[in-house]
Amino acid sequence: MRGTWLITVLVVSLSGCGVVTDMVAHRADVPTPVTSPRPTPSAAPTPSAAEMGPTIPQARQAMREWVGKYNATLRMRRWWNQNDRLDALFVEAALHEGVIERNHEIFGSKPGHKPIKVTGTPTIYLPRPERQQPIGEWFVAQATYKDTEGHARPHLLAFLRSHGQSFRLAVATPLHWGRRMPKPRLDADGYVTDMDALAASAVAHEYQNFWNNEKKEGASGYRLAKDSYSRKAFPAVNKGAYVAFDGHGSIFGFRTADGGSFFLFGMVNNPKHVNQVLSEALLVPQGSRTIQELGADWFS
Repeated sequence: MRGTWLITVLVVSLSGCGVVTDMVAHRADVPTPVTSPRPTPSAAPTPSAAEMGPTIPQARQAMREWVGKYNATLRMRRWWNQNDRLDALFVEAALHEGVIERNHEIFGSKPGHKPIKVTGTPTIYLPRPERQQPIGEWFVAQATYKDTEGHARPHLLAFLRSHGQSFRLAVATPLHWGRRMPKPRLDADGYVTDMDALAASAVAHEYQNFWNNEKKEGASGYRLAKDSYSRKAFPAVNKGAYVAFDGHGSIFGFRTADGGSFFLFGMVNNPKHVNQVLSEALLVPQGSRTIQELGADWFS
């Protein structure tokens, strides 16, 4: 957990892209893109779906390149005040984190982001190209590096890119101590298999309901496990300047080898009133309605 002391709400502006299930972050100073004329159809062969998407080695290399840009940006003075620098690295919940660094500066807190030095080879979880989100491509990486307290831990990072752009970080969280990623169910080509979209939406809404204390627990059909990080964190968080979550970003997930479901997403405030981000890595075992937390990270 990178920040536990909550701060007063600050009105900020930000941009973002990608599929956001409940809200879309955007910045007012970004002009509306002009739609280009459709190209005239040609006789050239259309590339197959497999040729259009990244391979696992390409995704791993994309992560390495992102880490290099991220570390270089963190060496720049007051990098969080430059929208173009934020936009080059982050989307969705991760973009909110960059904006919250402005709050840290105003209130005299140290920056919450730290350089990343990956040890070992990251594990890549990649869906089939034709199963990617319509607006872009994504993959999840598990990489080991030091958390903000200096402890080496496995982290989960979801990267997203829209057409013609580089992969950018959408959400990230360390794994809880003692937790491990489940083995994914892979197809014949080594791609992770589709998650249960209905379960994904219900699980995300259960977390939003829990943190906002709006609806009876379990109204979504799912419940948080008794040992969840959220159960321990909410009482302390709720004593501060807590602002309810408006929604969540894209849900990245897949089926596990034993028939369960894995989900990774970030919960965020209203884009104009950003003061906290909660990243969640969750597992729902096969046939269960109990949500197990594999990892969680609060940024405020």
